[in-house]
Amino acid sequence: MSILAIGLSHRTADIPTLERAAVPSAELGKILHELQQAEHVSEVMLLSTCNRIEVYAVVETFHGGLGDISEVLARQAGMTPAELYDSLYVHYAGAAIEHVFSVASGLDSMVVGETQILGQVRASYATAREAGTVGRNLHELIQTTLRVGKRVHTETGLDALGASVVSEALAAAGDLAGKHALIVGAGSMGALAASQLRKSGIGGVTVVNRTFANAERLAASLTEQGVSAAAMPMSELAVAAGRADVVVSCTGAKGAVLTAEHVAPRTTEPLVICDLGLPRDVESDVARIEGVELVDLETVRRRMKEAGSGTTEKQTTRAAGIILDEVRAYLAGQRSAAVTPTVTALRKRAAEVVDSELLRLDRRLPELDATVREELGRTVHRVVDKLLHAPTVRVKQLAGQTADTDYASALRELFELDPQAPNIVSSPSAGGTKHEQIDGETRG
Repeated sequence: MSILAIGLSHRTADIPTLERAAVPSAELGKILHELQQAEHVSEVMLLSTCNRIEVYAVVETFHGGLGDISEVLARQAGMTPAELYDSLYVHYAGAAIEHVFSVASGLDSMVVGETQILGQVRASYATAREAGTVGRNLHELIQTTLRVGKRVHTETGLDALGASVVSEALAAAGDLAGKHALIVGAGSMGALAASQLRKSGIGGVTVVNRTFANAERLAASLTEQGVSAAAMPMSELAVAAGRADVVVSCTGAKGAVLTAEHVAPRTTEPLVICDLGLPRDVESDVARIEGVELVDLETVRRRMKEAGSGTTEKQTTRAAGIILDEVRAYLAGQRSAAVTPTVTALRKRAAEVVDSELLRLDRRLPELDATVREELGRTVHRVVDKLLHAPTVRVKQLAGQTADTDYASALRELFELDPQAPNIVSSPSAGGTKHEQIDGETRG
């Protein structure tokens, strides 16, 4: 079993292709189950953001897993695997680990160093776990990934930059002090937009969301932070847009939310509309309305490419070094853990041999004093434990240091262990199902 990371992002695909491949939050559970039911996939999670759609999976074989996952992604996009191929990137085993760590650290983002990706990875993991598609391997990987992401931001100073797709989009709106903003969508991106608008000195905010209670909650949060804010139902979207100087839309809806019918021409101050939805939230005809400037993800990508990264070379180099060290440590830990069941099976086999010989001695010398017999048994067990201690500890260390030698196989060969013994020792349950025990819960 190995980790396979497959996806498409702003680096490999244009916005229309990303829109087609995007997975709405309402469909995540269905797609996760579809992926896990594939022949070569045992565990899986899916990360879908405004500029990437990625699958992290535990697969039995590289080609089998690649074929299974590519088919699901292509079907979601309404394309054939061949049509989607040029937009995909694939990472396997150690390279996949490095990619996942880089993504969570913000090094693979459209805005390098942005921090909300860490929360998005955490949320995607929670969704997959709720769907029952995460087992022990992905659990360990993502817990390590979240720790690595935090470490990179803390130790490199990437947190201090505070850059994000939202902040870059709002930069096109100019000085927002004292102006009025409309936020369409009260999810995580809407909350991030609210935070950025507050920092910009916005005069007032209206929040519109399909679920009115969520709009009220975000508006109340802004009010508590000293910003004049109110919630309005989606049916009042045109009214809210008419009062705004800047609009940030990020709903995650499947189709356009803001259409030309909602937006009136501007003859004085322009209206800047930031469409951060994937698929797009704003109908393309809106850009043709007089006095309206539309800023979308393609605009942000172009601006970032022209401006270059806001991070320093020193920061990114330091971040890459941390990630490389963490990848090495993670793989060493995995190799060491892989030999543990065989070591356990060896110790179990040694104990069985000792018990068998003691039983044989008991039969040959039935008159042996019980106290002597017990002390003899403890002594023999101690001798065997001491003889096995150094080599079993050392074999774990060696397994962690190099991938060139299969130490588990060597132990099985040297001590004539049953090849199935390590599997029996490490298996949480018989039958070879996809179920795993995590924190006391059965997931499958």
